[in-house]
Amino acid sequence: MTNQAEIEKELRCLDEAGLLRRLRTLDSAQRPVVTVNGHDLINFSSNDYLGLADSDELKDAMIEGVQRFGAGAGASRLVCGNLAPHAQLEETLASFKNTEAALAFSSGYAVAMGVIPALCRKGDSVILDKLSHACLIDAARLSGATIRVFPHNNVTKLAYLLKTVRANSPGRILVATESIFSMDGDAAPLCEIAKLCEDNDALLLVDEAHAVGVLGPGGRGLIAELGLEKRVPLQMGTLGKALGVSGGYVAASRSIIDLLINKARSLIYSTAPPPAVAFAAARAVEIVQGKHGDGLRARLRENLIEAHAPLAAILPIIIGDASRAMQSSAALLEQGFLVPAIRYPTVARGSARLRVTLSAAHERNQIEALIACLRDMMPQLPATVEHPAGQGAQ
Repeated sequence: MTNQAEIEKELRCLDEAGLLRRLRTLDSAQRPVVTVNGHDLINFSSNDYLGLADSDELKDAMIEGVQRFGAGAGASRLVCGNLAPHAQLEETLASFKNTEAALAFSSGYAVAMGVIPALCRKGDSVILDKLSHACLIDAARLSGATIRVFPHNNVTKLAYLLKTVRANSPGRILVATESIFSMDGDAAPLCEIAKLCEDNDALLLVDEAHAVGVLGPGGRGLIAELGLEKRVPLQMGTLGKALGVSGGYVAASRSIIDLLINKARSLIYSTAPPPAVAFAAARAVEIVQGKHGDGLRARLRENLIEAHAPLAAILPIIIGDASRAMQSSAALLEQGFLVPAIRYPTVARGSARLRVTLSAAHERNQIEALIACLRDMMPQLPATVEHPAGQGAQ
């Protein structure tokens, strides 16, 4: 069988299993109502939690950034691509996250792929929550460190792993988890995890991708809400969800950031992000932690209450079978709602789901219409959405 035939067979197998993915093109800006193939759809699939992606404030900031600093950075940051907006963004992020320093990357994925292999290597250990995002899993594998996995949010098992690893290995230990989990919307027990890491001399990396902008004072995330800013050595996040722009960052001590500048390969060997993106991202951080950000979070909380969401802006509706999840998503599309079906390998086999996300920009009648449609399709739908166990580190 030729390579081409093998590839086509693999695609057929994915299709038959209900796991084939295709790109969907939006013909409009990222808004609560988007246009796809000439049809307007109410968008319940975006991570633009505060509705900033199409805001006048960020569009104006992006335009100003282009006018002042051009379209491209021209080089990697260690060569000559470190423009003033990149440095300003990092200063803004460090202040926002209450750390000594911060380092911005082209994406959240690039953050993990740079940070974990820079800090861990063969002889070290990375301990992951089972539902950790793919970027954390891939980065741990790339590092060459020994990988251990604890059941989702199971601090008893984490305590056992930390004690066992510390007793048997002199190497560095890094524990990695999300604060709000991307596919389930539930929160990590960060207070307990931070205490265990302190007791066992382990570094703690927390990915705040789905918490920053949404939770905590000034939108600083779950870490800040729990008063753990001085107890989490590595605060990772994204600029492309609630902040409405693009990119990722890690906030940490000055010494850790200096080490990453010298060792994080996804930073060293990548052309710097467009300076206008960094310029707009810094503006987004200012918006999020100000009065306007407080107002957007209040509006988002109202929408969460309307949808009976318990905490985060992520509502998973478990279907089970991947093909049925795809059919449910297609049925919602026919009714004018854009709601994605999430399937293996993003979640565990047998736990395919609809992933509904809410925004501060959604109108109440849009949420009511979605809930009515879902209840018509699924009369068994509970009044509140429970957080299931999904898929992550294996």
